[in-house]
Amino acid sequence: MDPSAPIPEPSRAPGATPRLRDRLTIPVLASGGILMAVMQTVVVPLLPDLPRLTGASAAAVSWMVTATLLSGAVLTPVLGRAGDMYGKRRVLIAALALMTAGSVLCALSSDIGVLIAARALQGAAASVVPLSISILRDELPPERRGSAVALMSSTVGIGAALGLPLAAVVVQYADWHTMFWLTGALGALGVTATWWAVRESPVREPGRFDVLGALGLAVALVCLLLGVSQGGQWGWGSPRVLGLFVAAAVVLALWWWQQLRAERPLVDLRLVTRPRVGLSHVAALLTGFAFYANSLVTAQLVQAPKATGYGLGLSIVATGLCLLPGGVTMLLLSPVSARISAARGPRVTLALGAAVIACGYAVRIADSRDLWMIILGATVVASGTTLAYSALPTLILRAVPAGQTASANGVNVLMRTVGQAVSSAAVAAVLVHHSNLVGGIAVPTLHGYLLAFAMAGAVALAACAASLSIPGDAPSDGTRRARRARGTTPAARDGAMEGA
Repeated sequence: MDPSAPIPEPSRAPGATPRLRDRLTIPVLASGGILMAVMQTVVVPLLPDLPRLTGASAAAVSWMVTATLLSGAVLTPVLGRAGDMYGKRRVLIAALALMTAGSVLCALSSDIGVLIAARALQGAAASVVPLSISILRDELPPERRGSAVALMSSTVGIGAALGLPLAAVVVQYADWHTMFWLTGALGALGVTATWWAVRESPVREPGRFDVLGALGLAVALVCLLLGVSQGGQWGWGSPRVLGLFVAAAVVLALWWWQQLRAERPLVDLRLVTRPRVGLSHVAALLTGFAFYANSLVTAQLVQAPKATGYGLGLSIVATGLCLLPGGVTMLLLSPVSARISAARGPRVTLALGAAVIACGYAVRIADSRDLWMIILGATVVASGTTLAYSALPTLILRAVPAGQTASANGVNVLMRTVGQAVSSAAVAAVLVHHSNLVGGIAVPTLHGYLLAFAMAGAVALAACAASLSIPGDAPSDGTRRARRARGTTPAARDGAMEGA
């Protein structure tokens, strides 16, 4: 079988009832994506108390977030490529198993070194979504593929919205290790369910794994993201941060040169530089930036002391509940996103989503004092994120060969991760620069929050412009007439590769 050939449809007789395992494929994969996002979020409410609980410094504790970010960024394209070569289901189970092992280690220890290493293991779960999307492309018939991919992509936001209140409740009413025992148990259940319900994809792109390319990309990403995540703490002009950025640029240039000459590169740069693929990655980076600012700023804003004049002084649990409507909205909107993409094309859905995100930030700028307006604005941003995140994998699936779907989606998720890391650093820099002392503690001003909203909204508009620049999504009049004559629709050709 030619690994780059269009995917044959699953061999079922017309009208045959799918097996129970086939019915469970989508729920099992979606639950894995939600669990991955929950795992990334649950540590956030713990951060203020972890120095006391572990006896470590606040700087050391922050590495429990940084380690997951770095390992996830490095492993997502690597595991995506491994999935294309050795089997997506096999690599997906391995990623879920590493996440589960990390949870168990966190549950068993209070040593900060062990906790950081365990959180690095959990970063492997970042590859769950791109691997699952590739499995859905390979296994599902076209009429089910669009809505399933949209749901899978939305699990990132759904899990993040569910994880924060869940973790807050555990932190407030139980021992903090309980949270990791819970995620470990859910992870073990996810590994078992994936092994039982998900079939291995027959689509492979065999060859020798590009070890040198993987190492080069790992070094470049670690240098880049370490500089971005620690710049505010170490100083943006410090020798360490500048040295990391210079090293990232040099290693990335050498890596690019090596990838263009490799027989089986880790990332097919000739494919990445095609406008349909490259602009989709740019839109993913910008959308990741715009989306992440919503969660960061909302959580801080509603917990700000009432003495600031704008803060609501909410508890951690109440803060999580403020973000919960956004998660529910993402779950409900994912099939709507699939229908828009089927009717108008994913490029339009992506642009619409970015525009809705910008509108959400306009609501935040208009009123960030009343709780109901804060929740409304955050929910609008979440709605736009659903549309955008659901459309991105569909764009990638239509633009790359079948044998490269996992690695291409892995790169797309990587770009979202980079966008989120840059968003975190940019928001932190704005809020630190616009702070006042309240009760002896530096607290961001309302003006600082509004500037962060304006910055994220401007980036969302840039994502909208990048989306509209993606070529080739709208067919010509002749193609439309031909499709009408054949009775085919955009949803029916999700499985076929479209040239850039």
